Parts: sequence; structure tokens; C-alpha cells
Amino acid sequence: MSGVGQGGFLLHLDSSADRRGSSVTRRLTGEFARIWRERHEGAGYRYRDLAGEPVPLVGSGYVGLGTRVERQGVVPPEKVAALAEGAEEEREWALTLPLVAEVRAVGAAAGTLLVGAPMYNFGVPAALKAWIDRVSFPGVFTDPDSGRALLGEVRVVVVAACGGGYGPGAPLAACDFQVPYLRAYFTRLGVAAERLHVVRAELTRARDIPGLAAFQDAADASLAVAREAVAREAVAQEAAAGPAGLAGS
Repeated sequence: MSGVGQGGFLLHLDSSADRRGSSVTRRLTGEFARIWRERHEGAGYRYRDLAGEPVPLVGSGYVGLGTRVERQGVVPPEKVAALAEGAEEEREWALTLPLVAEVRAVGAAAGTLLVGAPMYNFGVPAALKAWIDRVSFPGVFTDPDSGRALLGEVRVVVVAACGGGYGPGAPLAACDFQVPYLRAYFTRLGVAAERLHVVRAELTRARDIPGLAAFQDAADASLAVAREAVAREAVAQEAAAGPAGLAGS
């Protein structure tokens, strides 16, 4: 099936530091990408391993340039370079523009952004946060003429995992700063709430942490539901896609 047109671009991000082949989020996003690409032959695809090739943390030049741009309202990306003052700001923008352009390409194609996000210390990995901070340059996802959000037609699929249990009613539910944060971030970025889908596998450490051994069956069930949800999301049509399949979240 041709993917050119609606949903014809997939930007695939992995952020797990575990690159040994045992990462749950990497396996699940890999399965999503495989199915999606089979069904969208010839469509655009870009993969970024944010742990393997880390995005540099934003520096003072980023802050200075971003502040100057924001004071002028919405400035198109092609005009930002002219506002840079000095080598540091020029360097920061050179690091930022390619990443911003990838996300804008997803928006232009009404495509899909796939994000693999394990839980680290109740939140998201630093590698993913560095990407978020870098692409969140003022105004780059807003149409300068109409004020329209450029990511309003983008479909975001977050594939999350956590070693313990953080779903409703769990003792640590209030410590979940992973999924709520990503929901808030992408919604604020302009992604429509109904186009933001979350799949999460919980208790992924139940087979290697003795204190979680009693939850091995629950962990297996959560992972099975997550796999089913990933396969379903990978073939979902934009018009018919419903709420995300949640595995323990």
C-alpha cells in the first residue's frame, strides 16, 4: 500500500539507553515501524537513536537566540539564522534546524511521530528530554500568517515502558511523570488530543528484580496487551483511529 499522501511519513525515535537488544521500547517501536513500512511502501521514514547519537543539550546561545526570536512573534525557520548574533548562536541554530525540519516534515505530510520512551527515575530519559528541549524552539511549529498549529494533523504514538506498576490504583501511581508529561508536552506543541496515542508495558523488570517476582504473570499480560496495541496502532487509519490501547496505564 502506498504511503504517499495522508500519513506518508514516519519519524521514529528511540531513547532507551539499553542498546543490547533487550529494551522493551526498542522492540515495540521496531515492530511498529516494520508493520508501518510494509503497509506504506515508498513512504518517507527517518530513524533517530537518541541514545546512540545524543542530541546536544541546549546552551546559552540557544537561549539567547530563542529569546530574541520570541520577542518578535512567530518567525519562520528560514528567517531565524539572520537573527543569530555570534558564533555560539549560529552553532546552536545549526544544531536545531535539522531536527525541527524533521518534525515539520511529519506535519506537512500529516504523518506519524513514533516515540520510544522508557521510564527512568519516574520520568523520561535524558536523551529524549534533550531532543524535546532542542526542537521546542519558539514558534517553529506555528504558521506565521494564520497562527495555526502545524502539527495539528500529526499522529503521535508514544510507546512507553516502566519497570514497576504505575497505573491507576497502584501505590506509585502519583510518581508517574512519564506519560502525563508526554501527553502535556505534545498537546501543548499543537498535536490534537485525539491524535495522541499511548501504549505502555508495565512491570517490565518483574523477571529480574526479586521484589517484583510475584508480578511476573501481570508483567507478561501487560507486555502482550502492549504488543497487540502496537500492531493495531501501526495499521490504524487516521480517520478511524480511536483511543490508544493502554497496557497498565
